[in-house]
Amino acid sequence: MERFRGKKLSTKKLQHIKSILPKKYFLIPIIIASIAMVGLIGYIFIIFLGDYVIDEKKLIMDSTTTMVDENGIEIASLFFENREIVEIDNIPEHVQQAFVAVEDNRFYEHRGIDVRAIGRAVYRDILARSKAEGGSTLTQQLAKNIFLTNEKSWLRKTKEAVIAINLERRYTKNEIMEMYLNQIYFGHGAYGVQAASELYFNKNVEDLTVEQGALLAALPKAPNGYSPINYPEEAKNRRDLVLHLMEKQGYLEAEEALSHMGRTLGLDIVESEEKQAYLTYIDMVTEEAEDKYGLTPEELHRGGYKITVPMNVAAQDAAFQRFQQDEYFPGTNENVEGAFVMMNQQDGGVMAVIGGRNYVTKGINRVNIKRQPGSTFKPLAVYAPALEEGKYEPYSLLKDELLTYEDGLEVYKPRNYHHQYKQEVTMYEAIKDSLNAPAVWALNEIGINKSKSYLEKLELSIPDQGLAIALGGLTDGVTPLELTKAYRSFGNNGKIIEPYFIEEIRTRKGEVIVKAKKDEKEVFSPQTAWNMTRMLEGVVQDGSAQAGDLQGELAGKTGTTNYPGIDGAIKDTWFVGYTQDVIGTVWMGYDTTTSEQYLTAGGAYPTRLLKDILKDAGLDNGQFSVPVGVTDLEEPIALPDKTSLEGALTFHPLSLFTVNLEWTKVDDDRIVYRIYSVSDDKEVLMDEVTGESGYSIKNVNVFNVPEYYVVPYNTQTKKEGQSSNTLKPSFR
Repeated sequence: MERFRGKKLSTKKLQHIKSILPKKYFLIPIIIASIAMVGLIGYIFIIFLGDYVIDEKKLIMDSTTTMVDENGIEIASLFFENREIVEIDNIPEHVQQAFVAVEDNRFYEHRGIDVRAIGRAVYRDILARSKAEGGSTLTQQLAKNIFLTNEKSWLRKTKEAVIAINLERRYTKNEIMEMYLNQIYFGHGAYGVQAASELYFNKNVEDLTVEQGALLAALPKAPNGYSPINYPEEAKNRRDLVLHLMEKQGYLEAEEALSHMGRTLGLDIVESEEKQAYLTYIDMVTEEAEDKYGLTPEELHRGGYKITVPMNVAAQDAAFQRFQQDEYFPGTNENVEGAFVMMNQQDGGVMAVIGGRNYVTKGINRVNIKRQPGSTFKPLAVYAPALEEGKYEPYSLLKDELLTYEDGLEVYKPRNYHHQYKQEVTMYEAIKDSLNAPAVWALNEIGINKSKSYLEKLELSIPDQGLAIALGGLTDGVTPLELTKAYRSFGNNGKIIEPYFIEEIRTRKGEVIVKAKKDEKEVFSPQTAWNMTRMLEGVVQDGSAQAGDLQGELAGKTGTTNYPGIDGAIKDTWFVGYTQDVIGTVWMGYDTTTSEQYLTAGGAYPTRLLKDILKDAGLDNGQFSVPVGVTDLEEPIALPDKTSLEGALTFHPLSLFTVNLEWTKVDDDRIVYRIYSVSDDKEVLMDEVTGESGYSIKNVNVFNVPEYYVVPYNTQTKKEGQSSNTLKPSFR
């Protein structure tokens, strides 16, 4: 006899019930048992596999990437000094709670993976028809960050789950939390909660307040996007979200959360002085590694690579030290900023770079920020294209007048900075004295489209269509790095080259996986480039870039943009200078120029700064050499402002009466003097002499002696200068 729902059943009745019940109900126990068996086998497999995966990947954490110069001398260990291990007992409970609230609110309940969260993630994956990152526990994040790549695949997620389960078996929750907080990346080169606390707040993690802990917890999801240095508003919004989640999950009272939300970020940024001079360079190395070669900063940190860079340590140190000195940065307050780039003329390797006077890792890099280039743009947009087109030569005459142009729908009236005009000047003089009127006139003559075609070749794409291009009045501007690249064409036979920060990258086994490409592209002819160099050398010797001292030869151009509405207020000031071997660009200004905050002086300051950096680095003694196949440019001929003429009649038996003329002697023997006679109101060009200061006229009719005058003539410009006084010779 058997029982059914508490009643005794006979064997006959039991057989009847079994016959009428569906057979599938008897399969349920078998299915359940099978699932349990598979789960047990899978769990045992995960435990076994976990030991293998964890042990194999653990070595990655110990690999440090080194950065060396071209002589193999170590410059820096990337991120090596930016992690300081701290024990969990020294991490305040409210800091831990902030991370739990925003990253994994069931951290203390699950055993490595959160089935609920995975279910939600799978549902989102199905809707999105792609593999999302949702559903990861804090332990899974630790597994991914230490042992795996950022690849999005089901295989990687499976490995992540396997490692997470085994981590939970091996370590306590406190140990896992400690590993996580010491390993996670917080942006700006800070790895681990202690390094982040020191960077952002200049304090130990044990001293963090609730809102400071919430800010750090806000960063790991997107360290760059939520950077409190670069994006303070986004960082505060994210921090307040963390505080809200802490209140929602019972870690804070509502009143406490609101109080903390009302506070500022309270940053106190501090960088290690030990390598502060190299921070911009290191950042640009890591950016190039990622952008060009697909190596993320995290991979560089773990991979044990050896990166050879073209840095000139002496130049980098000199630039950093000079940038700390206020005397080079004239402004209404001490917040004047600057940027600096120095590049090897031959191969394009960046030798030194400064992204700001108080640059912080992954901070505002002013080397890559577009600014108004001012007069530094004239050689690129006007004068070199004018030479290349064959319409003008270095000593061709350009109009120097106060002219009005119909520039699109606007009227454009460019003025020289000193409000003086000579009617005509040579291109050489226009560049040397940085005159605005001739530059705009020349651009109007060659055409904006023609100018922009050369700018395109220089890889300076601009949307502007107006004549203000001649004076660097651009909508977006150009960066110091772009300007350096463009000016390289003048020092290297008209060719540009892509600047680079990485010479090569080797793996731990010595295998070269990255090698810099050094492909050149021609923009101007070698003759045009050399003529520009000689004219820009004149800017340094006798023009707007005379400030400072230098032993060797230097060519370059200053540039200044004014801040409207205030007399003497300057927004940006530049100097781009180059020797036979190196090219450097200096920009100065404020991040934001206002009526209360502006520069008080112009191009002399960046000019002096660059020259001093060159001297400090021992790079100031280079000499230009004329390229093969290029005709050198003569020094400009300067006609005398005044010529005094004297003369007398003399008697010689063979030539009867002779007029001997003498005029003021000048140093330049290339000047031609034209001798004119005036008789019966008729002027006659009698002769011309070169490099002389006297002339004799024989067989003069003593009864009708003409008047005479001389005129200096410039063979470069094909133009006469001021004539001398008129003289009627007589016997002495």
